Amino acid sequence: MASLIEKTFNGCKYKDIALADSGRLQIHSTEVKLPDLMACRAELVPYQPFKGNKITVSLDMTTQAAVFIKTLTALGADVRCCSSNNFSTQDHVAAAIAGDSAAVFAWKGQTSREHWWCIERALDWGPDEDGGPDLIVDDGGDLNLLIHEGKKAEEIYEKTGKLPDPSSTDSVEFKIVLSIIRDGLKSDPKRHHKLMETLVPISEETASGVKRLNRLEKYIRLILYSRITS
Repeated sequence: MASLIEKTFNGCKYKDIALADSGRLQIHSTEVKLPDLMACRAELVPYQPFKGNKITVSLDMTTQAAVFIKTLTALGADVRCCSSNNFSTQDHVAAAIAGDSAAVFAWKGQTSREHWWCIERALDWGPDEDGGPDLIVDDGGDLNLLIHEGKKAEEIYEKTGKLPDPSSTDSVEFKIVLSIIRDGLKSDPKRHHKLMETLVPISEETASGVKRLNRLEKYIRLILYSRITS
């Protein structure tokens, strides 16, 4: 069977657009249970506070995430999103988001390589859009890991010409990350530097993601949320 990566719907990657109507019904039902987000829409839509902002979202693709993503787009944001977990995507929800709100790269049962491929796509706005997002909403730290490890590898490559070596780690996941970074260096040796330049705040949902950020902080300067409040 061909990989789902080979299936394209409106520039996105998800299971089946025919599932969208079912997803819309579920999302509408969940909106009633999230009055704070609905109140934000009611009050702020006329002001479009996120107009012109590009936001990458990596969350479990559930109805709750869909209401959040719809709120971001209703407030003017351009959103690209992926799942933070290989098996947490609700396929009918992903189809509804793609049909109505945002670019989606998610389906239930992704392989690890497909998962990281989707993360790459969610970060990529193309060469005409300064390369990447202005803001990140992350769950588990995968977006942040890829960007910061990519920037570190680019610095090493610029100084020494050395490419990342996937065989240098025993972690299956990190082998994939290093492979992605290595292959990207060949076509754009400054990609992650450019991502860091356009990126302003980072939001992390989980304790595990915060722990990962704390580990990264020991080696790489993080872009801190305080930058946009100073």
